[in-house]
Amino acid sequence: MDIALWITAVLLTVLYLGVGALKLFRPKDALQQSMGWVEDATAGQVKLVGALELLGALGVILPLSTNIAPVVTAIAAIGLVLVQVAAFVVHARRKEPKSYPVNAVLLLLALAVVALRFATL
Repeated sequence: MDIALWITAVLLTVLYLGVGALKLFRPKDALQQSMGWVEDATAGQVKLVGALELLGALGVILPLSTNIAPVVTAIAAIGLVLVQVAAFVVHARRKEPKSYPVNAVLLLLALAVVALRFATL
C-alpha cells in the first residue's frame, strides 16, 4: 500500500506543480488559449488558483517524504479534491465537457492519496 501511495502522490504532485506554476507565473492572456475558463476570472483569481495548486502539491509530497506531520499529506490532498470540485463547477457552468476527463483524473488521484494516506497512518 505504501508503494501505491508514493506513486499516486508523485503523479499528483508533478501534475499540480506543472499546472499551478503555469497559472501562477504566466500572464492571464497567455493562458486563455489553453484554459478558456480564465476569461471569466480576474488575473488575481487565476494566480490564487495556481498558488493553491502549488501549495497543495507541496503539501502532498513534503510531509510524505520527510515523515514530518504525515497527516498534512491527506489534508493537502483534501484541498486538491476541493480545487477539482470547484473546477467541475466552473467547467459545467461554461459548458466545457471536454475538461471533465482531466478533472476526473485529478480528482481520483487526490481521493486516492487521501484514502491511502489515512490507511497508512
